Order: sequence, then C-alpha cells, then structure tokens
Amino acid sequence: MSASLLRRGLELLEAPGRGKAPPGLQRGRDGPRTAGAARRRKRAPEPGRNKATVKGRVVKSAIEEYHKKAAVNHLRANLQYMLKRQFVANKAITEQVLAQNRGRKSKDQPPKKAAKKKPEGTVFTEEDFRKFEREYFGRP
Repeated sequence: MSASLLRRGLELLEAPGRGKAPPGLQRGRDGPRTAGAARRRKRAPEPGRNKATVKGRVVKSAIEEYHKKAAVNHLRANLQYMLKRQFVANKAITEQVLAQNRGRKSKDQPPKKAAKKKPEGTVFTEEDFRKFEREYFGRP
C-alpha cells in the first residue's frame, strides 16, 4: 500500500476533534519544487462543506426514504375485500386463468384424471353362443 493511500485512510478515520499534526512533526523534502508538491496540492479534501452540492438543498433522511420505498403488505385489505363479496367466478374462466399461470414443466402440470372404465362385458349373450356352437360344430 502506498504512503499516500495510507495517509488518506488515516485522515478519514481521524477523530473529528483532532486537527493536523504540527508543522514540525510533518516529514517532507526541502524546497517548494519537490516531487510531492503536486500531490500535496491535490490531496484529499477536508471533511467539511461539500462544494459540489446545490445551494439550499435539504439532506433527506435515509430511514424516511427506506420507509417510502419499502414494500407494503396488502394482504389484510385484500382479504377483507374478498370476504365481503359473495361473487363466485365462472369455473371455465377460473380454469383458464390457472392454465395461463401454470408453467410448462411437468412438475407444474396437474395430475391427469383417469377416465372411468366401464365394466368389460361381452356384446353377445349366452343364447348367441349356443346358436353359434350349433351352426359351427353341427351339434344340436
């Protein structure tokens, strides 16, 4: 880490009541034309008035800004609104909305309803079997 960065960091962390070190304790090179003269002129600004701000501007509280932009929970008001109404939506419209909100993944799809099977029975009666037996095998 360079000495100038270290110096800037110490200036930022310095207690507000303390000032600069006395001139006798500061280290520096002799003469005004030293290599660090330009750096000293460009040193970090003192904590104080920021000249880049607009005159008369009021600093806003960060807490107030946070409360303005914080998400509001509308659950209670929505529940009261829904419970007041006795309106029941059309089932076809409800299914359409649910289908639109459903994803394309298989885990998002509702389980398939199995069609009810009719009991398997034959179309032919016992009499038809006997008649066929007589005609085919020649038995009475």
